Amino acid sequence: MNWQSLVDNRQRFFWVLQIAGWIGYALVNYIGSKVFEMRDIYVFVIVLNAYAGCLMTVPLRYMYRKVWNASPWVLMLVVFGASYVTGTLWAVVQKFNLWEIYRHGYRPNEWFYYFQQGLDSVYIILCWSGLYFGIKYYQLLQSERQKALKATTMAHEAQLKMLRYQLNPHFLFNTLNAISTLILVKENKDANLMVSKLSDFLRYTLNTDPIKKVPLEQEIHALMLYLEIEKVRFDERLQVNVDVSEQAKEALVPSLILQPIIENSIKYAIAQLNEGGVIDIKAQVFANELLLEVGDNGPGTELKNGQLVNSQGVGIANTQDRLKTLYENNYSFVLSDNTPSGLKVNLRVPFEKAVKK
Repeated sequence: MNWQSLVDNRQRFFWVLQIAGWIGYALVNYIGSKVFEMRDIYVFVIVLNAYAGCLMTVPLRYMYRKVWNASPWVLMLVVFGASYVTGTLWAVVQKFNLWEIYRHGYRPNEWFYYFQQGLDSVYIILCWSGLYFGIKYYQLLQSERQKALKATTMAHEAQLKMLRYQLNPHFLFNTLNAISTLILVKENKDANLMVSKLSDFLRYTLNTDPIKKVPLEQEIHALMLYLEIEKVRFDERLQVNVDVSEQAKEALVPSLILQPIIENSIKYAIAQLNEGGVIDIKAQVFANELLLEVGDNGPGTELKNGQLVNSQGVGIANTQDRLKTLYENNYSFVLSDNTPSGLKVNLRVPFEKAVKK
């Protein structure tokens, strides 16, 4: 059992601290008895005193739980009053044990001697009460911290899912339009092929958790499914070159992180060229970082400070938002002019190696 599970189990945590605390009290008194050279029989007095203190402080726990939500003044009054009464009664028990065991049945002349010099016991019970409330507030703070962390995590996951799924309707809309066009021009074979490829791609997106990262090799496979759909539209006008190092294939990346970038290349580059165009996908690992590059040979676009000017699409913006959410500031997303023409997108993220199952 680890420490956190022990803290979360309040019943068990209380008894562990209660017993350990009173054992510690007994050990301190035992060391003190050795210093003052008390007889060995005094050990029994120490054990009985610690046992009595352990039992008499248990009811305080339930009393404090009853007044936990009371006003501060009421709470202070209850704590000091209960600590004084319990400490005084405990002092009586300690004197009785001392006189009966250590002094062989000694009896004081007056009964009020049992209640004299009991402030030390009251102080100890007050310390016990202070520790109880301190630990109680610590547990409450930990509970609230866990709730806040859980809420933050849930919001984080919801944001990532929203950003991931916001891309799919955009792509689906374009693909269905293309299928509709193929049907209208009676290209039924191509339309059927496109529906089949779309089915495979959508099955992949539904079976992949948008929160979890996937190996780049798996991501490239998904991109090929997507590009097969687009090749039905563009036929020989679309060429794709993939250059991924063996080490880069094992890197973990957000699922479908490159798909909107490639979709932009097809929409604003390949579709604008009568003779078609080329999309280059490259990946390598350098200095413990994964470097991804997607470039096209289209007409390019206007850039300002590495950002698209007058961009109306959601793909690039969503990709940047996903990277920001996942990696905070430990990433880069750079747009630049390709050579000799077109647009190039460079991504840099920390290299995380996928665990082979």
